[in-house]
Order: sequence, then C-alpha cells, then structure tokens
Amino acid sequence: MALAIYRKYRPASFEELLGQEIIVKVLKEEAAQNRLSHAYLFSGPRGTGKTTTARLIAKIANCETRRNDAEFRKLGEPCNKCNTCANIDAGRSLDIYEIDAASNRGIDEIRDLKENIRLAPSSLDYKVFIIDEAHMLTKEAFNALLKTLEEPPAYAIFILATTEIEKILPTISSRTQQFQFKRVSLKQISEKLEKIAKKEKIEVTNEALELIASSAEGSFRDAESLFDQLISFYETEIKLQDVEKTIGKVGFDRLSNLADSILQSDKEGTLRKLSEIEQAGYNIAQFAKDLIQYFRRVAVLKFDPGMHKLLEREFIPEHVQKLVRHAELFTKSHLEFLKSLIVAYGQMRYSQFPIIPLEVTIIEFLSER
Repeated sequence: MALAIYRKYRPASFEELLGQEIIVKVLKEEAAQNRLSHAYLFSGPRGTGKTTTARLIAKIANCETRRNDAEFRKLGEPCNKCNTCANIDAGRSLDIYEIDAASNRGIDEIRDLKENIRLAPSSLDYKVFIIDEAHMLTKEAFNALLKTLEEPPAYAIFILATTEIEKILPTISSRTQQFQFKRVSLKQISEKLEKIAKKEKIEVTNEALELIASSAEGSFRDAESLFDQLISFYETEIKLQDVEKTIGKVGFDRLSNLADSILQSDKEGTLRKLSEIEQAGYNIAQFAKDLIQYFRRVAVLKFDPGMHKLLEREFIPEHVQKLVRHAELFTKSHLEFLKSLIVAYGQMRYSQFPIIPLEVTIIEFLSER
C-alpha cells in the first residue's frame, strides 16, 4: 500500500517544520541546552504541526547521537539516523505512546496510563506520552491526570495537543509549557506542494496549487491529503479545472471576474456569471463565502495599502495585481455590500434554494447603482 503524501513528507526535523518559526526557535533552544520540559500543551488549528512537533520532541529526548555528541546536541535537532530516531519515525518504539483522547477519553484509560507511567522505559531514556485531541478527556480523566503532571517521574514527558484550548482545565494548562500554533500562509502551503510535485514528478499549475492551498484553510495536512486525492485521479498532470471539479470550489480567476462585474456595476454580466457557476455544479454557499473573503481582502487593501506585502505571501503576482486594481474601484458603498453578503451567506447555509439570497443581494445592490 502506497504511503499517504502527508505521512511521506511529514517534517523530520524542526528545520522542515514550516509556518511556526517562534515555536521552532524556542524548542530548538531548549533542546540545545538539554532543558526539555516535562509537559507541553500544543493548541491551534488542525494540520498545523502539533502532533509532528510532539514526535520531534520524542526523538530529540531520546536521540542516541545527541546523547553521545555534545556538539551535535547544540543544533537542537534529532539526527534521524540512529536506531532510536528510525524506530520512532516508524512507530515501532514501545516507549512512545500516542493516545487519541477522542476515543480513549475516560478515567479508566487515564488510570491505565498512570500504571504505565510507573514503569521505567524499556529501551529509551524517556517515555513520551502524546495525548491528541486532549480537550475530549472527561473532567474525571483530567483530574486523574493532574496528579501525574504535578509530580511526574524524571523519565516521563507529556505532550497534550488540542484544537480547542478553552476546554482544557486551567489546573492542567498551568502545569505545562503552552505553545499556540497558527494557521499556515497560502504561500507556504503552495511552496511545499510544489516541492512535493517535483519529487513525485507531477505537473501542476500555479493556479491549481493556489486553489488547493486556499481550500486547506491553513492546514498542511488537509492540503497534502487533497493533493494526494488529485494525484490518484489525474496522475501526472493537474490543472485548475481539475481541482475545481474535485472540490466543487471555483478558482481565483472565476471569483475575480465576478467581483469585477460587481465593481463595474454590470448587473446583467454579474447575474450571468453567477448562473454559470451554479449550472456548473459548484457549491454556491462556498462560493459566497469565497466572495466575502475576496471583498474583505480588497477592502483591507483599499484602506491599508501596506497590506499589499502580506497578500504577496498568499497569492501569485498576477492575482495580487487584480486585487490591487479592484481596491482602486472599491468604495464605501461596496463596504455596505460586503455586510449584505455576510447576511446572505448566513441565510444560504439553511436555505433549500441557496442561490436566491445571493442573487437578491446582488440585484438590490446593483439596481441602486
């Protein structure tokens, strides 16, 4: 069975962990000084590197090269060559425990964990316990875990990962080092996908990469999973229309063309393009959401031209230029239209005829122009 793209290209070192520069800097410094904490709490959106970072800490804590080479230890990275690193990467180490709290959330599982903690590592220096989706633990399970976090054995490291940090009890979070992972920029996702495409010998257009990255909403894993799916469908060549058909989401150019018609007060042209998008089978509610995001970027660029540099991190140059041109056409009345779009999107999500709130909003706005 072929290895999934997101697993095949999972970062093997902090150097490869993109989009989390501050976290990487802090953890590398801790590793270089041999001062890893006994407990960490990683929070943030899905697919941003929380579990990957936890595994990197597990490797660093137990890396044989780091143990024996003081100079190498100063790099704050695992060697990825010794048996320990290889076993952890392959999931063969008996002293590294990954627990999915979504399906193992009760007090009995935590009691089993506490019993396991009492035993010294079988082959490594440290036992590492990675608890994914930690917010799913019951209150009783949290309380059972609390005592262990207060007085952990010297050979134990706990790493809790969550997408909903507000559900973690303060008594737990206060006993950990906390790191907030952020969404990754579209440009960083696109660049990584481009590198993967070259290694896999896949031809893919920049527009297709941009749409894949956009649909992932800041998640490397989601982008890589979608890319994997597209490769299985289209094999060695992926174009923008292939991505659009697969995910039911329009690309930047189609979105920009409709926005242009609105900004030019072309009511007939706007309604015609909207009808074509619906007839093509695209998710119209998703389109409305993307249109809101488009006008949001245009509005911000209108009132803060300095945002141009941030947009360059997300879009290819041709698309940035379109946004800049549309910002010149944007007025305060379009700001009111943006507010109306948001209201329409809320109605579309629960309507049996989702296109109607969007059409009505556009007709009302352009009829006044």
